[in-house]
Amino acid sequence: MQAWSDTPIPTVPGAGPPLRLHDTADRQVRPVTAGSTATMYVCGITPYDATHLGHAATYVTFDLINRIFRDAGHQVHYVQNVTDVDDPLFERAARDGVDWRELGSSEIALFRDDMTALRVLPPRHYVGAIETVDEVVELVGKLLASGAAYTVDDAEYPDVYFRADATETFGYESGYDRDTMARLFAERGGDPDRAGKRDPLDALLWRIARPGEPSWPAPFGAGRPGWHIECAAIALNRLGPEFDIQGGGSDLIYPHHEYSAAHAEALISDRRFARHYVHTGMIGLDGEKMSKSKGNLVLVSRLRQAGVDPAAVRLGLLAGHYRSDRMWTEAVLGDAHTRLQRWRDAAALPAGPAAEDTLMRVRTHLADDLDTPHALAALDHWAAQALDYGGSDTSAPTLIRDVVDALLGVRL
Repeated sequence: MQAWSDTPIPTVPGAGPPLRLHDTADRQVRPVTAGSTATMYVCGITPYDATHLGHAATYVTFDLINRIFRDAGHQVHYVQNVTDVDDPLFERAARDGVDWRELGSSEIALFRDDMTALRVLPPRHYVGAIETVDEVVELVGKLLASGAAYTVDDAEYPDVYFRADATETFGYESGYDRDTMARLFAERGGDPDRAGKRDPLDALLWRIARPGEPSWPAPFGAGRPGWHIECAAIALNRLGPEFDIQGGGSDLIYPHHEYSAAHAEALISDRRFARHYVHTGMIGLDGEKMSKSKGNLVLVSRLRQAGVDPAAVRLGLLAGHYRSDRMWTEAVLGDAHTRLQRWRDAAALPAGPAAEDTLMRVRTHLADDLDTPHALAALDHWAAQALDYGGSDTSAPTLIRDVVDALLGVRL
């Protein structure tokens, strides 16, 4: 599957400090120990609806990480999936009377447009689940052979499930107790009441074909992949075991990331799936949770159609810390527009105060668990000094434009 177009990044002098990020599994901020090539897997969309601000906040966050890695001198091997075969996609297509493949293709195209507008750097590998069914079949076969998976005793639909107790460390990523796991498993796509399972928390690996559903051949019966095994297969086959970062929204910590890690770790014993698990907070709207069921999703495409500058959307999302649950309001967008215009006015001056210290501050704040509020404040200070008092450094406005572009992904 083709990703969106790449965005050129200006070069800024020097190099940033090593990146430190909060690790969900370790419950602390610690250094990211990447080699010359940093490796990152971020869970992508299920393409049954347009990109909303919750999606945008996640992908902008990992775009920052991508940019910080590059600024520190790393190459970046970034992989993102698309869950282009899943129940929500089928349900939406049936509701709207369209083919599920056509719906998926149109929403993926819209997502690409939104990412381009937000100046999110594309992944090296942008991979649909449909493209990797053979990889999933191979991995499920290995899990069955190892005893980490089993087939339910159901003559009609002998689905394949993963044993939650197949790894001794299951649960280390989320840290949740069993009651919490059971509640979230039921709320987030699990099937605890499926007859024939050995444990209510066992997760679906392969769903045997039902009438009217797409299916692919497999030695254990024609069907389609479960959700979590898709990401395990894609990541293992492109990044290998123990890559640097697995990322996504905090709603993916459990069950999705817990199980995708466990699926892989059942075969790569004694090693973690990822060295760092990084999760973003949720975006609400005007004091309420943003969700499709509430009908209050703010779509990036609609903001663009209304003439909102995508750079302001990006700045509005960066105004809060990536790990915090936060609200999107008209005031947030208004403040972002004001900030963007002040930065543009200051960067358009023929000269300004020296900007090297500002560059250092921005780099330092971003390397400290993506402290965007303080990074933005450092740039606010430079802009205020430039607009209120001027300066004699003719290279400073250009440097600021390059810093904002290269590190924050905002073009002034």
